[in-house]
Amino acid sequence: MKPLKPMLHSGLRSLTRRHFFHDCGLGLGRIGLASALAGGFPNLLRTASANPLAPRDTHYGAKAKRVVFLFMAGAPSQLELFDDKPKLRELDGKPIPPSVIAGQRYAFIQPDAAVLAPCFPFARHGQSGAELSDRLPHLAKVVDEIAIVKSVTTDQFNHAPAQLFLNTGHGLPGRPAMGSWLSYGIGSEADDLPSFVVLKSGGSLSGGAAMWSAGFLPGSHAGVPFRESGDPILHVSNPAGYDARAQRDSLDLIGKMNRRELGTVGDPEIETRLDAYEMAWRMQSAAPGLMDFADEPPETLALYGAKPGDPKAAFANQCLLARRLLERGTRMVQVYHSGWDHHSQVANGVTAQAKQVDQASAALVADLKQRGLLEDTLVVWGGEFGRTPMVEASAALGRSLGRDHHPQAFTMWMAGGGIKPGITLGANDELGFHVVEDPVHVHDLHATLLHLLGIDHTKLTYRYQGRDFRLTDVHGHIVRKLLA
Repeated sequence: MKPLKPMLHSGLRSLTRRHFFHDCGLGLGRIGLASALAGGFPNLLRTASANPLAPRDTHYGAKAKRVVFLFMAGAPSQLELFDDKPKLRELDGKPIPPSVIAGQRYAFIQPDAAVLAPCFPFARHGQSGAELSDRLPHLAKVVDEIAIVKSVTTDQFNHAPAQLFLNTGHGLPGRPAMGSWLSYGIGSEADDLPSFVVLKSGGSLSGGAAMWSAGFLPGSHAGVPFRESGDPILHVSNPAGYDARAQRDSLDLIGKMNRRELGTVGDPEIETRLDAYEMAWRMQSAAPGLMDFADEPPETLALYGAKPGDPKAAFANQCLLARRLLERGTRMVQVYHSGWDHHSQVANGVTAQAKQVDQASAALVADLKQRGLLEDTLVVWGGEFGRTPMVEASAALGRSLGRDHHPQAFTMWMAGGGIKPGITLGANDELGFHVVEDPVHVHDLHATLLHLLGIDHTKLTYRYQGRDFRLTDVHGHIVRKLLA
């Protein structure tokens, strides 16, 4: 265990606010954490010289080793993709029954708005007979590999807090992302790449960088955003005339100075700085080859629809890059694709977005399977909430034939890593409004994903400001019916 540092050093020791919380708060917290995790995560408490991303033991045998989360920011309509509702077709254009919507809140529409039927035909696919709309022809080819969950619920009904909630377990900024918890808890299998990588396509994100922040965890566990082309991170390459030996000498000198300062003030951010410099050094040899798809066979590029450098194929390129990161040991890859917020013309919007993501999402599942990686890789697909069965229309806002935010019931799918394939779990009522069977709250989703990674979600904790925090807060139940 890392000992408590003395408050005095060579006379009156320099005292910073970060040092105070590090020594007095987190230092004491480590005593309790070591006790709470007895028998699990024996290497969790590290010294400043240890690698913070080194692999660590899990609480029990893990089914999954890594995670890729395909996050559909803006919230795709489950009623146009996964959840056909004949009753909505019957009531199309009529007011929704008042008893269904009593006490509900909405971002933009009145609760008594008219019903809007699903815009597309549905059909059953595969041996499982899973039902999908015709907007997802590629997913239909791998439907027996995935588990579709039609009963996901969330506490948040606006984009920024809902995106934060699904990524961090809390609706306000400042909490660690799931990838940060994984990095902190069980480390990484990659020596020369970050443990937690963030890829983006499609535009801006309401939740912002707080969705991949390390929060109050050490900063070395934060998600690292990669650019879509060129060097994945700016300045990862040396300038002309600056060779590796000169850089190594500079890093050694800077490291020596930083360690001296760390011993003086105890600021935990100095540890993060040391880790960042060393990771950047290791990435310089790995990152350029990672971004170069020249070694990918043409049939693999065609499978994903990937076209390096083509912004129209951005999501496909990111899915292929995600697979390359995962097979090189990165613990979690978060792929964000924006553009699903269809308050108007939901049919056109869903068609356009599905065309961008369907092929690559299905290709990732198929590619991981044929490489033998799907069995221990968790693939998760979904957005922050669903869309209402009622229509959104506003002449003032120029909106028609859209759908508002709907946190009560929405759909996500998962594959690999111990997930039972070929099942459809949960159900909501005939109007697609309330969950009536096997509800899966966001905290339950997190608890289940951590379980598959060998982690007891109640024991992966970090003491901050006087109490133990965890990804699932004080909630969460493992969804046993999802487990293979």
